[in-house]
Amino acid sequence: MPKTITAAAATATASDRLIVALDLEREVDARAVIDELAGLVTTFKIGLQLFTAAGPQFVRDLTESGHRIFLDLKFHDIPNTVAKAGVEAARLGVWMFNVHTAGGNEMMKRVVFEVGEVCGKASLRRPLIIGVTVLTSSAGDALLETGIEEPVEEHALRLARLARNAGMDGVVASAHEAVSLHRELGSGFAVVTPGIRAENGTNDDQQRVMTPGGAIGAGSDYLVVGRPVIGAKDRRAAVTRLLDEISKALDE
Repeated sequence: MPKTITAAAATATASDRLIVALDLEREVDARAVIDELAGLVTTFKIGLQLFTAAGPQFVRDLTESGHRIFLDLKFHDIPNTVAKAGVEAARLGVWMFNVHTAGGNEMMKRVVFEVGEVCGKASLRRPLIIGVTVLTSSAGDALLETGIEEPVEEHALRLARLARNAGMDGVVASAHEAVSLHRELGSGFAVVTPGIRAENGTNDDQQRVMTPGGAIGAGSDYLVVGRPVIGAKDRRAAVTRLLDEISKALDE
């Protein structure tokens, strides 16, 4: 079972580090994007909207076609329910899925254990299991609304420690937290970063954003990019620019 995801990321190409988010309403539109980006992108994210619209068979179709899929459903429930959901995600053949670290230690340990057990018995590759810390759409004010008074970076680090201690492979976190996460948790623990925007791009509903080069420089291992690609007039050109910036940052 993979436990040194960041070590693997160190030898990954720029293309392997980029995850394009298929934040779309219809399966047919998602398939069109995948076809359009063939040869440039190896990994796609399927979130709540598309999964609800297209269902698990769509995910299975993509994994069986050789696509790496990050299933972004942010499981958060009682330990048994999350563990069983994680097992089903593994059976779909996804490359990575996530759970909310706010679910606590027992929930995270249970999903790691049960997914590992099932994958071992069925000779399946275990997906990378990562924990969501603080959403990149959230800032300090949003945390205060829910009774959390500590600064965003401290809260994200505390949740990341829980994830690492539970045996998770990494976390979803802003690039703004990447440096402190790697400094405290080590290079064997991955940081997967959404909220990536071009220097002159719009933030949309994201708060804690960073450019691709800035995120790689800060220590993010994988970058999730949605609207800057999906909404581009020329998606291949948009991806090429992102890959160029990632490659440049990796070479520095």
